[in-house]
Amino acid sequence: MQNPSQPTIARIEDRTRESWDDPVRGSVSWFTLFSSDITPTDSMSAGIAEILPGGGSLQCHRHTEPEIYFIIEGTGILTIEGRETTVSAGAAVFIPGNAEHGLRNESGRDLRLFYIFPTGCFADISYHFIPEMT
Repeated sequence: MQNPSQPTIARIEDRTRESWDDPVRGSVSWFTLFSSDITPTDSMSAGIAEILPGGGSLQCHRHTEPEIYFIIEGTGILTIEGRETTVSAGAAVFIPGNAEHGLRNESGRDLRLFYIFPTGCFADISYHFIPEMT
């Protein structure tokens, strides 16, 4: 039996940077802050993603779970279901489950966002990138 969630404080400096850097997934790094495999939490996972300036991106993809982005700093081009929108610091975005979405940084500054999934373990999110689906 799994223990119930516990109040938890997470710090980015205590986490390992993970990243993708390839044409299919994009060039993005992230720090998982909350996930049941690393914290005593069981119903949500969250972290900070960073996309570097000059064309860094999280390429278009889908996953079953809905997601929320909160843009912390920078400006990016968000694509949801083929529609592009500029997002910048202070914007909150709800992305429905299975909606095709991606984010790219065409600015000269880092793009940082907080992301949240309604699932306990980040590793349970199955990303399906669009080039893989064709």
